[in-house]
Amino acid sequence: MYLGNFGIALPSIQISQFPNLKIPKSPKFSPLFKFITDKPLWVNILAGLGIVLILILFFFWSLSWITGYGKYEKVPAVTGQNIIAAQKTLEDKGFDVVIHDSVYVDSIAKQGVVRQSPEADAMVKAGRTIYLTVNRSIAPQVEMPNLSGFSIKSAEMYLVSLGLKLGEVSYKPDIARNSVLEQLFNGNPIAPGTRIPIGTVIGFVLGSGVGGGEINVPDLVGMTLGEARNYLSGIGVNIGSIVAMVSIRDSASSFVVKQTPASLSDSLGVDGSKVPNKIKQGQLMDIYISTMSPVKDTTVTPHNN
Repeated sequence: MYLGNFGIALPSIQISQFPNLKIPKSPKFSPLFKFITDKPLWVNILAGLGIVLILILFFFWSLSWITGYGKYEKVPAVTGQNIIAAQKTLEDKGFDVVIHDSVYVDSIAKQGVVRQSPEADAMVKAGRTIYLTVNRSIAPQVEMPNLSGFSIKSAEMYLVSLGLKLGEVSYKPDIARNSVLEQLFNGNPIAPGTRIPIGTVIGFVLGSGVGGGEINVPDLVGMTLGEARNYLSGIGVNIGSIVAMVSIRDSASSFVVKQTPASLSDSLGVDGSKVPNKIKQGQLMDIYISTMSPVKDTTVTPHNN
């Protein structure tokens, strides 16, 4: 071989001189590739569009099967049932169940279903999630409010707002007509701030107004405070203020040394004796107490009823 431009003569090479030399063969293409390349371009474009269209149609056809489109179930009523029974009923129908919330309702059994969403008999997709609200096993507690002085309507509304119930209502003479004088739990006074379960029944003692008839003001001087309370309660007269004249540790055993109004007025009757003061049932008497029993005037006749 001669390269004239460069003035170089190359030796002639024969392939037979290299018996171990391997010459690569031409690559073989798959029949599918050959089929595609043998067709005109417009045919391949139409074929590609056809394949895409078939895939889209298959996707939308399978979508209804995947999502359950067009399949509906009626939601069964499970309100009031125990949560375990309700869950089984719903799952047997193919629904998923989620406990969404818990409340306390004393008219429904513990662990019973209070609400369901969607509502009973609603037509929903099969497999939908049903949310349940369950009744608590233990009633939450609230603090008893101080309702003394409230009207009966206001007191009842307050109880209802706390989840409490109005029980028995009784009356006793008092100038605060239809106002709460005492609040009771199981017949006993209950102090404000006491924690009680929701649904507890609370009773009230209300004022019936001042009594129509007048009675003599009782003479309480010399009685212990406990005796004075019992006596006034028996005749329908209420205690107003209790004033300690000295430092007192045990007020129940202290003595009444003064009262307002006094049992006797300064006016004299036809017989020359002092005329008793009058009081109506439901009115108030103020009491003054001390640790020492007073010395009573024995010349004056008491006018206790």
